[in-house]
Amino acid sequence: MTNSIANRIADFLSHFPPFSLLKNTEREKIANEVRVLYFPPGKPVFLKDEKVHNHFYIVQKGAVDLQKVNQGQEPETIDKCDEGDVFGLRPLFAKENYQINAITDEESVIYAIPSEIFKPYAISNPQVGNFLMESFASNTRNPYSNEHRGKLFTEEDDISLKREALFELQPIPIIKKIITVTPETSIQQAALLMYKRKVGSVIVVENELPVGIVTDVDFREQVATGKISVQSPIQEIMRSPVICYSKGLTIAQAQLTMMKHNINHICITKDGTPNTKVKGIVSEHDIIVSQGNNPAVLMKAINRASSTNKLKKIRSKIMLLLDGYLKSNIPLGHISNIIFELNDATIKRTITRCIEKMNSPVPVEFTWMSLGSQGRKEQLLHTDQDNALVFQDVPEDQLEETRAYFLKLATKVTKRLNIIGYKFCPAEMMARNPKYCLSESEWKDQFSNWVTASGNDEILLCQIFFDFDITYGNVRLTNAISNHIFDILKGNKNFLNRLAAQALRNPSPLGFFRRFLVEQDGEKKDLFDIKKRGIMPLTDAARLLILEHRVKNISNTAERFEKLARLEPNNQELYLACAYSSKALIKFRTRQGIKNKDNGRFINLGDLGKEDKIKLKRCFKTIKEVQELIKIRYETTYYL
Repeated sequence: MTNSIANRIADFLSHFPPFSLLKNTEREKIANEVRVLYFPPGKPVFLKDEKVHNHFYIVQKGAVDLQKVNQGQEPETIDKCDEGDVFGLRPLFAKENYQINAITDEESVIYAIPSEIFKPYAISNPQVGNFLMESFASNTRNPYSNEHRGKLFTEEDDISLKREALFELQPIPIIKKIITVTPETSIQQAALLMYKRKVGSVIVVENELPVGIVTDVDFREQVATGKISVQSPIQEIMRSPVICYSKGLTIAQAQLTMMKHNINHICITKDGTPNTKVKGIVSEHDIIVSQGNNPAVLMKAINRASSTNKLKKIRSKIMLLLDGYLKSNIPLGHISNIIFELNDATIKRTITRCIEKMNSPVPVEFTWMSLGSQGRKEQLLHTDQDNALVFQDVPEDQLEETRAYFLKLATKVTKRLNIIGYKFCPAEMMARNPKYCLSESEWKDQFSNWVTASGNDEILLCQIFFDFDITYGNVRLTNAISNHIFDILKGNKNFLNRLAAQALRNPSPLGFFRRFLVEQDGEKKDLFDIKKRGIMPLTDAARLLILEHRVKNISNTAERFEKLARLEPNNQELYLACAYSSKALIKFRTRQGIKNKDNGRFINLGDLGKEDKIKLKRCFKTIKEVQELIKIRYETTYYL
C-alpha cells in the first residue's frame, strides 16, 4: 500500500536542496524515515550545549530563529529559517554539542531527517556534499537559493563573489599546541596532560611518527562508561590509522574528510602522510570558531549591524581575515575583491543607518561615490576616506535646501566611518565638504572647468575622480557624469599631456647605484614612502593610458594594465609587468601595515631582507620603463 504521507514529504523535499539533488528513489527512501514534528511558537528545537540529535531539520511550515548565546547576555538572533531551509547540521559533521539555539518564531511544522539515513548520500554525491559543507561553513541554510546564488549572502543586489573565494581559498586554522604520548602511556597520564594543557586531543606517536589519536570523545565513550580502565595503555582506546594532511588544507576539504571518516580531528604532517613528524592538528571545533572570520558570515553581520560600534568590531575581524589570506599567499586579486566587498558593504550599511536617522526622507535621488584606493578596489588597510556625493538636479530655488540635506547626511556618514576606522581625509576631499556635494549639472560644470583650465591644482583634483566606484544610490547619475567626462576629453591632447606630466612627478624610486630614495627630512626622515614612490606612479600611469583609450568602468590599476596589454599587443610584456608590480607593491604595503599596525606607507628599509629589496627593485625597474614610454608618447620630460 502506498504511503501517502511519505509521498507528500518526498514531493516537498524535491523542491529544496540538497534533496532536490537526489534521485526520486533516494528521496522516497529518506521520506519513509522522516519524523514530522509540530512546535508552537517560542519552543526550542534544540538549545546551545544540548547533545546533538540524531536528526537534522528542514522547515515545512512556519519559521525558526537561530540564536547566538553569549555568556551573561540575551540570545541574539543571527538567522531565520523559513520554508525549505535546512538547519541543525552538526550531527552530519561532528559529535560535539550544539553551539546555538533553534527556537520557533511561529507555529511550525518541521521534518526531522535521520542523519545516518542521509549521510551515505552526502558522501557519495559531490553536489549534495558541497551544498551541506557550504551551508555548514557559511551558516547559510541554502547557498543555492536564487537570492544567494553567486553572492556574498547579502541582501544587496550588486555584491557578488565566487563561491570558491569563500571556501576553497580559505585556509584551515592549524593548532600547533599539541600533546604527543607513546602507545604505552596510561590513559590516566594522557588525560592529566590534556587537562593541564587544556587541549581536547592527544596524538600517539612511535619514533615521532603518528600512529593514533585520542580525543575527549574517546574518553567519554570508552573510559567514562567503564569499558576501559584508566590504568590501561592509551593504545587501547586510540583511533588508528591517523588521517593526515599537509599544510594548506582548506576548510571544505577538512569538513568533507571529517564527515567521510566520521572524525573531528585531522593531523597535519610535513608531507600529509603518517610517515613524517606531526606539525599540528585541526579540530572541527576550531573550524567552527574560525567561521567568525568567514567573509560570508562577516557580510551577514555587516548587513544586520545595528550600531557603529558593531561595525567597528566587524572591521577588526576583517583585518584578521586579511592577515590570514596574506599568510596563506592567496592571490591579491581574490583578496582585493573580498575586502572591497566587505568595505563596500560597511559603507552601505553606514549610509543606510544614517538615512534612517535623518528627520526627513531623502528629497531626490543621489549617489555616494567612493574615491581613491577604495574606488580602485585597492583599499586593504585602514587608510583615509575619500568620497563625494552627486544628487539629482532640482530647480534653482530648491538647490541649497537640497544640498543642506545631503551635507548633513554626509557629515553623519563620514563621522561614523571615522569611528569604524576609515580616517578623515586630511585634504577634506569628502562628501561633507560643499565642494564635493554637488548636483549632476554642477558636477558636469566642475569637470569641464577642471579639464579646460588644466592647471596643476585642477589636474591633481580631478584625476582622483577618474578612480571612483558607486557605493550607494542611482548609477544613472554617475554614468551621466562619466559620459560627460569622456565627451570633453575627446581630442583634448593638452589635458592628456598635463596628466602625463603629473604621472611623471614621482620618478622611479632608485637613485645612483640603484639605492632607494628615502625621505630627506621631517618626521619620516630616512623612511621609504612606498605609496608615493611605488604605488602612485603605477596608478597614475594606468589612469593616463586607459583614459587615452577611452575605456570606461575599469578603475583597478592592475586590471587597467591587463586591459592595456590586450589593447596594445606590442607593449603587452611591459603592461603585464606593471600589473604584477602593482599587485606586488600593494601586497607588500599591506603586509608591512599589518606587521607594524599602521597604514604601511612608510617603511624602514633596514628591516627588510635582501630578497624583499630585490623584489622591490624589480618593481621599480618596471616603473622606470613605463615612465619612459609616457615621456616618449606624450613628448614630455617635465616633472611637477
